[in-house]
Amino acid sequence: MSDRDRKPNFRSKGGKPFQKGQKFARPPAWRGREAGSDGPVILYGWHTVSAALANPGRHIRKLYLTENAARRLAEQNIDTRVAPEIVRPSALDQRLTPDAVHQGLLAEADPLPSPDIDTLAQEGIVLVLDQITDPHNVGAIMRSAAAFAVKAIVTTARHSPEATGVLAKSASGALELVPLVTVQNLARALNELNERGFQTVGLDSQGADDLGKVALQQPLALVLGAEGKGLRQLTRETCRVVARLDMPGEIKSLNVSNAAVLALYIGASRLGLM
Repeated sequence: MSDRDRKPNFRSKGGKPFQKGQKFARPPAWRGREAGSDGPVILYGWHTVSAALANPGRHIRKLYLTENAARRLAEQNIDTRVAPEIVRPSALDQRLTPDAVHQGLLAEADPLPSPDIDTLAQEGIVLVLDQITDPHNVGAIMRSAAAFAVKAIVTTARHSPEATGVLAKSASGALELVPLVTVQNLARALNELNERGFQTVGLDSQGADDLGKVALQQPLALVLGAEGKGLRQLTRETCRVVARLDMPGEIKSLNVSNAAVLALYIGASRLGLM
C-alpha cells in the first residue's frame, strides 16, 4: 500500500491530531547563497532528503514525514537528527507543486555555504554554468557532476536557479556532494581560474575545435552556456579554448544537461580520471 493510500490519524510532535486539509506555514523564499540569506531551503524526495540528513554540514530546521517514510528511514538506520513531525501525504501535496514527487519526505534546512573560488583544488574538473536558468537542467548537471567526481560547480548569483525545491529534487542528493560556488561576475571568475592554472574550455556548437581532439589538462574547467543563447560573448572570449561536441547524426546540438555529461565523459576519459 502506498503513502497516498494510507489515511491513519497520526499525531504530530506537539501531540495534536493532524487535521485533513491543514496547511504548513509557508516559509519565506530563499534568495540564494549570497551573504545574508537566512530563509530555509525546501528539500523533498527520498534521495534528496536522505542525503541531506547524511550530510553533517547541512543544518536541518524541520522534518516532515509520512508514517511509511519514517518507517523506511528507521529500517535503513538513517538518523533524522531532528524530531520529525508525522503528517499525511496530502499535507505534503498541499505544500508543493502538483507535479512534485515527495515520496513522503520534506525538510526545511539552512542553505549550504558557497566556497570561495580561490579555495578550489587545482586538480580534476570543475563545471562553470553561464546563466543556465532551468532548475531541472541544473539539477541534472549536478547529478552528473557527482557521478564524475567533479570538484565544484561555479555559477552566478543572478540568472541562475535557487538551490532548493525542483533543483534539489532533480539533483537527487548531489547538492550535498558537489560544492556550488556562487560568483557575482562570471568573466572575472574565469579570469581567476585562468590565473590559477585552470584550462578553461567553453563548449559551443560553433567552436573551432572538437572537444574530443583538444589536448586537455588538469585542472580543467568546462564552461556551459544556456540552451538557445549559448555562451555569452565575454564568457567565450575569456575561455582559453572554445570547443564543440561533434556527433555523427543529423541533430548537432544536445540539451545542456546531456551536453554536460558527454563533455564530462570525454574530459574524465582524456585526463585518466575514469
